[in-house]
Amino acid sequence: MSLQNSSEDKIEVIRTQPDQSLGCSIIDEQGREVPITENMIQDACRELEKKLVEPAKQK
Repeated sequence: MSLQNSSEDKIEVIRTQPDQSLGCSIIDEQGREVPITENMIQDACRELEKKLVEPAKQK
């Protein structure tokens, strides 16, 4: 038995409603608790992808 996951392993992904809270929050500038949503995470991932740069080629 291996500790590595097989590439054939499948993990079911259950999508929530886009604005449904994921059970965690952030605190905004006014000290209010703001639930983190799926849309917030997707937006953050898209922003990070825009900032990706191709690594410099080594000589």
